[in-house]
Amino acid sequence: MEATHKPSVLIVGGGIGGMAAALSLSLSRLGLAVTVLEQASTLGEIGAGIQLAPNAFAALDALGVGERTRAKAVFTERLVMMDAVDAAKVGTFVVDAAFRERFANPYAVIHRADIHGAILDAVRTSPLITFVTSSQVTDVVEDDTGVTVRDGAGRSFRADVLIGCDGVKSVIRERIVGDAVRVSGHVVYRAVVPAADMPADLRWNAPVVWAGPNCHLVHYPLRNGEQYNLVVTFHSRDQEEWNVTDGSKEEVLSYFDGIHAQPRQLLHKPTSWKRWSTADRDPVANWSTRRMTLLGDAAHPMLQYLAQGACMALEDAVTLGEAVRACDFDMAAAFALYQRSRIARTARVVLSAREMGRLYHAKGVERLVRNDLWRGRSNAQFYDALAWLYGWTAQTCLATTEKDAA
Repeated sequence: MEATHKPSVLIVGGGIGGMAAALSLSLSRLGLAVTVLEQASTLGEIGAGIQLAPNAFAALDALGVGERTRAKAVFTERLVMMDAVDAAKVGTFVVDAAFRERFANPYAVIHRADIHGAILDAVRTSPLITFVTSSQVTDVVEDDTGVTVRDGAGRSFRADVLIGCDGVKSVIRERIVGDAVRVSGHVVYRAVVPAADMPADLRWNAPVVWAGPNCHLVHYPLRNGEQYNLVVTFHSRDQEEWNVTDGSKEEVLSYFDGIHAQPRQLLHKPTSWKRWSTADRDPVANWSTRRMTLLGDAAHPMLQYLAQGACMALEDAVTLGEAVRACDFDMAAAFALYQRSRIARTARVVLSAREMGRLYHAKGVERLVRNDLWRGRSNAQFYDALAWLYGWTAQTCLATTEKDAA
């Protein structure tokens, strides 16, 4: 593949990662023609709220959609951990002007549909990006000159290269890596509650974690405080398979015996729930071929305990674009540089999220140790501990190349 050739790109998956990748590769400095294949009949996002740390805003700014996202976000005052057993405060960390100065960006929460919409609005203005919906990929063939994809409707698509942004159950990953999904046994229920139905003593402008034995609850405001996102997680008694279904209040309540009345009252507020049986994968040392690579959950699916899934996908998209630019459109070299820049960092997040889940769900003496670990920690200590995660920038996202080191 000649370095001066601008390759055509297929992106499988139209979620946050896929849209961000399409935007990154079609920006004026790259100008690649991109076709996005989405299995749903419409472009959009399901789910509820997500958290956006400073590293996410750094990526969004690099993509040119930072201000659009900020217009929809709720900027939080602090991050709080509570003990769900006795309602004692374990730790609170202020995310104020000092935090923003340290990391050059705020901490915020947003509805998943709003951030996807902000990126999609920008994507739709590009004449270089084509969307194909109702396209569920069934076969992928890579050869010396390109990649061919076939979908369930019998259609065929071809491009010079392909980026798999198709989530935890990635068809593209199966072709490249072929590993098994690791079902965690942790079940997540998500719901959105109108602010008027939220208990007055819990209407905090903060992401709040109520950490309990083998379970936890999270809540924070959305959409100018008009709604609250509610997430509950528990260790399932049953053998789980990765899926998303409607949930039941009865199942939720059965896992939260012994929880203090203050957080427990939240379990009665939603009128409907969505149930996620969660999974991740063990980190791998390679997720690319010469003409294919992975991005977001397809590359490094992670549990939700660090609230970094979408943040990592946004970082991936920016880093991939920077790698293509640095390699002058030599896509094999760009894919190698991209994954070299991302594998260690994303693996650290995957493994750290697992450990954070263990700490959230500690019981017995481990619960006491966890509380001592956080209690009394200063804001400065908190900032230092998370500098490796929140301090990411687009300007320094690429790994050192052999040329740079010479």
